Amino acid sequence: MIEGKITRIAGPVIYAQGLDGCGLYDVVDVGEKKLIGEIIRQNKGNTTIQVYEDGTGMHIGEKVVCTERPLSLRLGPGVVGNIYDGIQRPLQAMYENSGAFLLPGERADPLDVKKVWHFEAGDDSEGKQICKGTAIKPGMSIGTVKETESITEKIMIPPYIRGRSLASFKGTGDYTVDDVIATTELGEDIKLSQYWPVRQPRPFTQKLGVSEPLITGQRVIDVFFPLSKGGTAAIPGGFGTGKTMTQHAVAKWCDADLIVYIGCGERGNEMTEVLTEFPELIDPRTGRSIMERTILIANTSNMPVAAREVSLYSGITLAEYFRDMGMAVAIMADSTSRWAEALRELSGRMEEMPAEEGFPAYLPTRLASFYERAGRVISLEGQEGSVSVIGAVSPPGGDFSEPVTQHTKRFIRCFWALDRELANARHYPAIGWIDSYSEYADEVRDWWEVHNPLWGTLRQKALELLKNENKLEQIVRLIGPDALPNTDRLVLKVADMIKNGFLQQNAFDDVDKYCSTDKQIGILELILEYYERALNCIKGGATLQQVSTLPVCEEITRIKMTIPNDKLEKIQDIKGNLDKQIGEVERLYKVGM
Repeated sequence: MIEGKITRIAGPVIYAQGLDGCGLYDVVDVGEKKLIGEIIRQNKGNTTIQVYEDGTGMHIGEKVVCTERPLSLRLGPGVVGNIYDGIQRPLQAMYENSGAFLLPGERADPLDVKKVWHFEAGDDSEGKQICKGTAIKPGMSIGTVKETESITEKIMIPPYIRGRSLASFKGTGDYTVDDVIATTELGEDIKLSQYWPVRQPRPFTQKLGVSEPLITGQRVIDVFFPLSKGGTAAIPGGFGTGKTMTQHAVAKWCDADLIVYIGCGERGNEMTEVLTEFPELIDPRTGRSIMERTILIANTSNMPVAAREVSLYSGITLAEYFRDMGMAVAIMADSTSRWAEALRELSGRMEEMPAEEGFPAYLPTRLASFYERAGRVISLEGQEGSVSVIGAVSPPGGDFSEPVTQHTKRFIRCFWALDRELANARHYPAIGWIDSYSEYADEVRDWWEVHNPLWGTLRQKALELLKNENKLEQIVRLIGPDALPNTDRLVLKVADMIKNGFLQQNAFDDVDKYCSTDKQIGILELILEYYERALNCIKGGATLQQVSTLPVCEEITRIKMTIPNDKLEKIQDIKGNLDKQIGEVERLYKVGM
């Protein structure tokens, strides 16, 4: 252990001497209360430390002890379903120990060291049972643990193990996370758990291109602005536009194997809502609680600012661990703006030269280091896994030209811009179809061609209609709708059907909260079929009123709430009503004859 002394205190930033032998990003115990800190700068005998806890009452001259290891997470059975703070302290365990308020310097093991897990020994690459003498390599799975009913965790050889064969192996049995289940020929111990530095990406064999969409059950996302598994997305929006609610909806219903939800600097009541809602939600794929495949990191706005800065790295490290098992993992970071504000505060405390709006000059680099850890990869064992990152951005006043939003756009390929007018009109999700975009549309097209070939055509037609409607709305504001020809007024009518009957989605409606891909395409196909046939009728001489007042229009708009995902054959009944009602108009004006 290397000891030093505090020489200066500037809020969460501490200066010390006597720690010259320590490395950058080593963890230190600061002061009499042994607060957790991290070395972030070394300069000729002067060491700068950021402290992850409240340092109120600390004074100059107190001792600083270096642990000579970087800030690391403990990864293993017991992680899933847990609730951590930004440095992987289990909040539930600490609540049981000391009550509702965290005590300075309080520690708790991230994993339950007393709980016994049943370990099932696996097979090697040749299909032989793993035993003493089996050849091993980093990332290789030597067995499994059933962590929850939804998650079976692989016990992998840590990437830092240098041995290449097992000198001992206990085999199938019941163990705690501290029990040694195997050793290598070099004497290295292998346990059910392992450590990994949060700021260092976990290694993989190959990075792959993205090809499969992350199905979220949200129509505006899946059809209009898809996100791929292994992709990156940002949700920028002003206060009250629905960033957190959109992330909640994606976290609840997306088809990822595991969800990591990071509440980074957000309000405590929002995290409380997550903690109370998620255990009661039923996963539509497994029929079990969503918490069985969720990890929560709660780092609210009233918690120490330095822990907020590291919480994103903690979340992405947890995601990479499960990615290496061959899982598709989705991360919700809410919000990266609060994380950037933590960087700005720490940078100011260290008296660094500020850049745009006071943010440090290395803001883009830090954003890139987070988003670039997303991706679809081949793990060290040869498994395909992915990490998808969805980061909320909270620009002050909804100004998308501010630095965090602009720099984020450089590193993401899917942009879900929340619209204030839609939010004020109670249209949720309030993702605007004019400013939003997805660069993954072409890459997931092949997947859609197999599952539903209509996706590409319907998506393009619907987006064109909405863009035309936006142009026509500007004319309507000037001269009113009556001056428009009937064909243009029909565009306004159908665009309204798309907005109300397709894009708007009620998260509190039992039927509408999750929409299967088949239902999404079924609704949009019916709306656009109505548009094509109504347009032909108008061109044949029919009036707008004759085609716009058909009872089937209301039926189509209400499909989202009246027809469940498992009764899609009822959409054909509505299609039959469309054929009957608009068919009468077509026969009257001899359209298509």
